[in-house]
Amino acid sequence: MGRPSTVVPGRFGQELKVEQVRWSRKQGTGNPSRPIFVLMHGWGSNEEDMADLMRYVAPYNDYASLRAPMVVPGSERGMFGPGYTWFHDMRPEQEDLDRDGYAAARAVDAWVSANIPEDRPVVAMGFSQGAMLAVHLLRVNPERYRASICLSGFLAPGLVSGTAPADERLAGLNKPVFLGFGSDDTTVPKYEFRALAAWLDEHVWLHTTEYDHLDHAVDMREMNDLRQWLGEIDVTSGLM
Repeated sequence: MGRPSTVVPGRFGQELKVEQVRWSRKQGTGNPSRPIFVLMHGWGSNEEDMADLMRYVAPYNDYASLRAPMVVPGSERGMFGPGYTWFHDMRPEQEDLDRDGYAAARAVDAWVSANIPEDRPVVAMGFSQGAMLAVHLLRVNPERYRASICLSGFLAPGLVSGTAPADERLAGLNKPVFLGFGSDDTTVPKYEFRALAAWLDEHVWLHTTEYDHLDHAVDMREMNDLRQWLGEIDVTSGLM
């Protein structure tokens, strides 16, 4: 475990547990012949946010949209209720990110193990913090995940030993990963997207696109590209 956080109470790398989930129809068993999506939101959001995207990218696939375990301080007073976070800061850096990323990925992976049948393929999909986790799940347990979708994410540097234990295995598995980011994103610096893309290119079967005039967000161009890509890798039917 790492140092205390000055933003979200607790210590970087402390153990986490996923407890709140929004399921698709029939508790995620509406279309069991297709992979199920595990969705992870970003800083200050909640499980409803990512679930809303599914109608655009994979309306006939099941999903489980997870709520991050920690509350963003001060968000309780917001118009829409509390916002949640996977990490002890909006975007931790260096060893702090290694520790928090590993702890959150282990929590998500443990939830998947406890709640989704072993023979059901899983697609990890996230935005921002959740996008970092969609990649980090592959660095923790790559065999369990059919593909990952990283929307405006970032990469843990791997400075802390043992926080990305499966990197070598991942490089030999040719896992499909979709990486999308905006040219005008000021939340995650462009050099970090470049570093993430370069790392992924060495470890996975990567599809990456930079979207002109898009900030730290998603838009219909990205959703359309993602829907097409999911059809190409046989995760969805490609139909709307």
